[in-house]
Amino acid sequence: MAAPYRHFPVRRRGPGMWRWRFPRSLPAGGGPGGLTVPRAGLKKLLLPPDYSGITFPEKTKLKFMDKVPAVPKVRKEPRRLRDIRGPSQEATDFTQGQYGILALGGGYLHWGHFEMIRLTIGRSMDPKSMFAIWRVPAPSKPVTRKSLGHRMGGGKGPIDHYVTAVKSGRLVVEVGGRCEFGEVKPFLTQVAKKLPFPAIPISRDGLQQMRQEEEEKKLNNQNPWTFERVVTANMLGMRKYLSPYDLQLKGRYWGKFFLKHRV
Repeated sequence: MAAPYRHFPVRRRGPGMWRWRFPRSLPAGGGPGGLTVPRAGLKKLLLPPDYSGITFPEKTKLKFMDKVPAVPKVRKEPRRLRDIRGPSQEATDFTQGQYGILALGGGYLHWGHFEMIRLTIGRSMDPKSMFAIWRVPAPSKPVTRKSLGHRMGGGKGPIDHYVTAVKSGRLVVEVGGRCEFGEVKPFLTQVAKKLPFPAIPISRDGLQQMRQEEEEKKLNNQNPWTFERVVTANMLGMRKYLSPYDLQLKGRYWGKFFLKHRV
């Protein structure tokens, strides 16, 4: 319906001169300037995540790890670098949580690292809606060290502290609950940067996507001269320069380092 005419005076530029102006009628169904004004619209909103299948543990925060094992080992152990070499065969998949920290290299965690992880996550998470669990055991491997200024010789030094060996591809800690990845990613990133080996925060979907990308990269590889083929054919007699671990791990792991660019 057109707007009714309303008479109102408008003063001209000249002094003392007045005239009557009649406003234009709006077009039917239109708004200011003849634009169509929407009266109702359909909004497409994302469905909220479903947290019905999440089970909270009895204690939501990370438990305190002992600095020394309850039954310490009397015998001193060698370094055994094979403890941190190659891919991990345990704690590679999520159990309860939806998010966690994934190790991309090998290394040792001492008691200070456990305390840093426990305090950082405990102060940042909401214990009413989140929980965190360990995926690595307490320090149990003894590390020896001689005192400062001690002369060389005299056998292996006394035990100084205990560590936990971590291989590439292992989950260090899991975080879950009624929360999204954007809420836990900041403090998980803060923890991952302080670890003695490369690590990243990751979710269940992100871990699955990462493994699918590795499989696709392996299947769609266009370069026929892969590390496995070159070593199998013993080209240029290179086997005498390689270790048995290089043949077993197909060149994807060099010591404690994970070479993700190799196929």
